[in-house]
Amino acid sequence: MVVKSAIIVDWAAAIAALAAGLVLSLALRQLILRPLRKLGGEGHTTALLLDDTLRIPSVLWCLVAALVGMLQFADIPDRAVRWAINGIVIFLVLSISVSISAFLVRLGVFYSERRGLPFALSGLSRALVHLLFLVLGGVVLLRYFDVTVAPLLTALGVGGLAVALALRDTLANFFAGVHILVEAPLSVGDFIKLSSGEEGTVTDIGWRTTRVLTTTNNTVVIPNEKITSSILTNYALPDQKVVITVDVLTALDADVDQIARIAVEEAARVENTVPQFTPLLLVDPGVLPTHLHTKLVVQVQHRLHQGMVASEVRRRILARFRREGVPLPSVQQVSV
Repeated sequence: MVVKSAIIVDWAAAIAALAAGLVLSLALRQLILRPLRKLGGEGHTTALLLDDTLRIPSVLWCLVAALVGMLQFADIPDRAVRWAINGIVIFLVLSISVSISAFLVRLGVFYSERRGLPFALSGLSRALVHLLFLVLGGVVLLRYFDVTVAPLLTALGVGGLAVALALRDTLANFFAGVHILVEAPLSVGDFIKLSSGEEGTVTDIGWRTTRVLTTTNNTVVIPNEKITSSILTNYALPDQKVVITVDVLTALDADVDQIARIAVEEAARVENTVPQFTPLLLVDPGVLPTHLHTKLVVQVQHRLHQGMVASEVRRRILARFRREGVPLPSVQQVSV
């Protein structure tokens, strides 16, 4: 009876220690996170991202701290305590590694969007950051458990050779993705076209494939090795602005100066054109047997806008020609 009472007292003390440790650790968590939330509300991005990253893991860390306190009072065999401590250490190292990598990825994505640096937006770059901190966490765990690294590296070398042979294509695509990130022939948000015909906007550069969104709102998944081994046209380099030409046809007796004035004025009013670029009318090829053929040169903000800009320019010029009486080529003239 006395033994049972002692066990009950021990477990009651352990549960009380667990509850007290959980309350104290949660209170400490609140004291740490409250200033971060306040700074985040005032517009400090780093504090906001740190608070968002630590919100869930910090609750688990508080629970772990309470469990450590409970182990000091619970009547548990020493072997079980050692297993519990080892499990807690593994959890803490891995969770801290993941939390740090998640915070750095979020911070990198935010500043890359603000400064127009698409490197941190790709899936491969985020995966590499997570992998780096997981490897560092693994190294810390190996040192904690006094594991000799040399035999492990030898085993990994032999096993890695077998894996490399089995996953040759996958590894080729992975290193092709690393090559894309380092050399940067394309980035997330660029409009590209491959020699095989695929074209669209790059939405993600993954560890094995690159995703391209076409103008028809379909996603094309391209292996990274295909991108590095084919001829690539990147319409975003050196910048995203493109020059287009719009054919302007009039009758032979039309005034070229009037055509140029109307075309330039109307093109300058169209949305998504570059304001710093003055539209230019070229008399090319000029006088033909049936009509006068000129070309209007306009610079557009993005390749995806060129179709809509060209259509709007034609519509405005046609309406202006009709208002001001600029003669247009007739059907009889063209058929002749």
